[in-house]
Amino acid sequence: MENAVEIENLVKRFGSFVAVDDVSLAVRRGEIFGFLGPNGAGKSTTIRILCGLLRPTSGRAVVGGFDVYTQAEQVRQTIGYMSQRFSLYDDLTVGENISFFSGIYGVLPEQRARRKAEILSMAGLEAREQIMTHLLPGGWKQRLALGCAIVHEPPILFLDEPTSGVDPIARRTFWDLIYDLSQRGHTIFVTTHYMDEAEYCHRLALMYRGRIIAEGTPDELKRGEASMEDVFVTRIEEEERKAS
Repeated sequence: MENAVEIENLVKRFGSFVAVDDVSLAVRRGEIFGFLGPNGAGKSTTIRILCGLLRPTSGRAVVGGFDVYTQAEQVRQTIGYMSQRFSLYDDLTVGENISFFSGIYGVLPEQRARRKAEILSMAGLEAREQIMTHLLPGGWKQRLALGCAIVHEPPILFLDEPTSGVDPIARRTFWDLIYDLSQRGHTIFVTTHYMDEAEYCHRLALMYRGRIIAEGTPDELKRGEASMEDVFVTRIEEEERKAS
């Protein structure tokens, strides 16, 4: 299967601090790939490199067949990106936000009405198109943000801790949307620090202090452990023993 994302020996330094330390991995097309780790592990920095927003210090990363260092603009045209601080405009209505991002992402004028209707349906917001965005509960805002991120139908979607601060029921609904996108052929690269969300991924990598400390399917990683949280604690303890 052709890979949607390929990373080889990726390094990102900020002065003397190494945020991403020799990371290598591959994400298959149509896969939900999870990046699991605590805050400060290097997940978001890696995502920003893959989205063409940060230049790596060294190493190689290819997204959708484009090199993130030399073809950053092509990368940005190929992907959708959503973070926990996704910039919806609170002073616009739900429909106006979708229209705005349709223009930003270059959706052809003759396709915008269709895409708006599809996004509203996907997010369950058909009856709320005229509501001001700041009046939406957090879970509804996240659905709208996801819709705006995919309004141009990108084949690869990066979600950087998209459910942070959202209640458990809204998180489950949001993941139902992610599954639906995967079944339609989209590749989903998602970072999270919620251990239960790791179970929803096809494969995942555990990241700690800028390094990948384990990679595999949830079942592969949980062999001999009761939960994903136990897996992560055990792997971190191993890394701490190596460092000492």
